[in-house]
Amino acid sequence: MNRDIARLGTTIFETMSGLARDLGAINLGQGFPDGPGPAPLLEAAARALIEKSSQYPPMRGLPELRAAVAGYYAAHQRLDIAPEEVVITSGATEALAAALLALLDPGDEVILFQPLYDAYAPLVRRAGGVPRLVNLIPPHWRLPLDSIEDQLGLRTRMLVLNSPHNPTGSLIDAEEWHFLGDLCERHDLLLLCDEVWEAMLFGEGARHRSPLAMKALRERAVKIGSAGKIFSLTGWKVGWACAAPPLAEAIGRMHQYLTFTTPPALQWAVAEGLALPPAWHAGHRRLHAAGRSRLAEGLARAGYAVQEGPATWFLLVDLTQSGIAMDDSTFCERLVREAGVAAIPLSAFYERDAETRYVRFCFTKAPEVLDEAIGRLAAFRSALG
Repeated sequence: MNRDIARLGTTIFETMSGLARDLGAINLGQGFPDGPGPAPLLEAAARALIEKSSQYPPMRGLPELRAAVAGYYAAHQRLDIAPEEVVITSGATEALAAALLALLDPGDEVILFQPLYDAYAPLVRRAGGVPRLVNLIPPHWRLPLDSIEDQLGLRTRMLVLNSPHNPTGSLIDAEEWHFLGDLCERHDLLLLCDEVWEAMLFGEGARHRSPLAMKALRERAVKIGSAGKIFSLTGWKVGWACAAPPLAEAIGRMHQYLTFTTPPALQWAVAEGLALPPAWHAGHRRLHAAGRSRLAEGLARAGYAVQEGPATWFLLVDLTQSGIAMDDSTFCERLVREAGVAAIPLSAFYERDAETRYVRFCFTKAPEVLDEAIGRLAAFRSALG
């Protein structure tokens, strides 16, 4: 076995979901919603399966979908992206993999910010790169602007960002983006930004900013998006990478040797979905907002200190502020076995062993499921004293 692969274990998401299945627990760990998904998308996919071709679509994606991605970003984020700057992939993780494999040479160093999506570091290593890890600053999970430049070396090639950020729900603000743009220009760095949660913003004033909106980053940034997150259809695995033509060309060349293409019926359906009016997207987001409020209020009543980031499908609980003298891994292990609720310890989002005291809960569940989970969490908190 390849030595990098040999070091990999089963992801915490699969582990906790497996425990939830085996123990009959409520799964607030892995990020997927209850329910079948939006009817307009399902109907579009069914119609496309019958009426459209099921043979290989163009490698870089259906022209209609690439145009729809560009149109969606023009309407929702005022971005000027051409269809030829879009590469459709089989999920956002494949887009990340294609970008890293296409743009890194062996020995290139990549700055990663912890806590982080657990695929980043393994993908960097598989591309021959060397991860350099930098910690975000709690409790607001800001970038350490005064120390990032100290982490750069002669072989530093790329920064990987995630905004909106999973698992904390934080957003990179305008000041941070201007700093990053200047940093990348001065050091000739590429920037890969995982923006899959861009449509899941909650609360007044929450605003997503993409590096493709900045002049300093427009030619050196790659934007990663996900239909699965926009439409709450995580199993569809339709994603994309958007970048200036030279970068998009490189990513497309790598993509053809990974999945080559993505199911055409799903591509047709996503193209229709992206063209839905802004009011539809706002209504879809409100469905998730209701669950967010329900879980946040229930956790607070039960005695947990909740961090409500402005984005994603997740809430964090601060165990220390909740008066719970337990690390997050121990808490989650006991919670699923003793209370029948699965959650994810924040320590799982750190590349190296880390003892943290934050726990992530997913709120995209049915009201009755959230209420039952809140009841179990309240009883568990009371039993801890």
